[in-house]
This record gives sequence, C-alpha cells and structure tokens, in this order.
Amino acid sequence: MLGGSFNPAHGGHRRITRFAMAELGLDEVWWMVSPGNPLKPKKGMASLHARVRSAQAHARRMPIRVTAVERELGTRYTVDTLHTLTRRWPKRDFVWLMGADNLAQFHLWKDWREIARTMPIAVIARPGYDVAAIASPAMAWLRRYRVSPASFRQAGGWGTPALILMRFDPDPRSATALRRADPDWAMRRSPSDITLLRDAVTRRLIPITGDPAAAGAPT
Repeated sequence: MLGGSFNPAHGGHRRITRFAMAELGLDEVWWMVSPGNPLKPKKGMASLHARVRSAQAHARRMPIRVTAVERELGTRYTVDTLHTLTRRWPKRDFVWLMGADNLAQFHLWKDWREIARTMPIAVIARPGYDVAAIASPAMAWLRRYRVSPASFRQAGGWGTPALILMRFDPDPRSATALRRADPDWAMRRSPSDITLLRDAVTRRLIPITGDPAAAGAPT
C-alpha cells in the first residue's frame, strides 16, 4: 500500500511503484488516496474526486488499485485504517510503502510503532530527505528491524516489525512542483471526466461533490 495525497498523481508515483514491485516481489500495489493529511497544508488541496481521477490516469496498464478506502471506513488515523484492512483481508500480506520524507516525520503519526507492528514498512529514498530520515526518532527505533530487499523478496515476506530501505535513481518529479507549474490542474477536465469514479478496492462510487478532501484527517 502506498498512501498519499496524490495532489496530483504523477509519473514519479508510477515509477517508484514499479520499482517497489520488482524489488520486493509484490503482486500489486494499492494507491490509497487520503481524504486529507493534517501534516500538509489544506490550501491548494484538490478534491478527493480530482485526486482519485489523477491517480487512476497514472495507474493505467499496471497492477495498481486506486482506492479512497478511508473515506468509506471513516477511520481518522492510519493505524486504525491498517488494522481494519488487515482484518477485512486476512489472507493478504500487506506492505506499507512510503517515501523518506514520511519516515523523517513518522514519529509524529499516531501510534507509529503499532503501524510498524501491523505490517512491514518499505521506505523509498527521496532527494533531499534521506539525511532527515536517517536521523529521525522513528529510524532510531526501527533500525534494529532492518531487512534487506533481497531477503524480504526471497522469503516471500517477513514478520513485523520490519524495515526495508530501498534506493534507486532519484526521481525529481513532485506534486508540489506540478502544482506550482499548473495550479489549476484539478479544474481542467474533459466532459468524460465529469462522472462518478469507482473505488478499485471497495467498488463503491466516489461522488464528485461533498467529499472531505480539504477537511483533513489525522495521520
């Protein structure tokens, strides 16, 4: 699972997903589009519908499921979301994917140690964040549980806690840069875009209006 705002989704998300799948031997990846992230500014946050639509466009022809499952579950924290998902799909082996920027602030997330005990965590290097991630309080605790990508892949999984650090050629693309270049990206849609979207995991429809995209839900 790769959680994020996807505000908007871009080729970098697709590239790191492809890399993580090959590096860890994953069957598929769920892009979990967050209704809102309190650690990111509300200003400039597009609607959930626009961000899901953007993610679906970049997930085409890949084993990626775009989901806004937190909207349906009504969970306020990532730890509660992950507990619910592991109970609902007990036969699936989940891995939590995140960038080094998230590891740098992971200690600010609610019950972050419990997240680590719920499923393995794979961290993808991001330019400019590696030093902060390595020096973070979360890394000080997680370091003892480090597993190599090769060991994880060959074992077909791992117990928890488990931390996998993955490095590959940095991808300079970022949602922040894309928004600066095109601040009205979410307003630009074709007539075919003005439809309800279907969640690839829950199969529920995601309405165009009335979503809590800008309200924010604690991490």
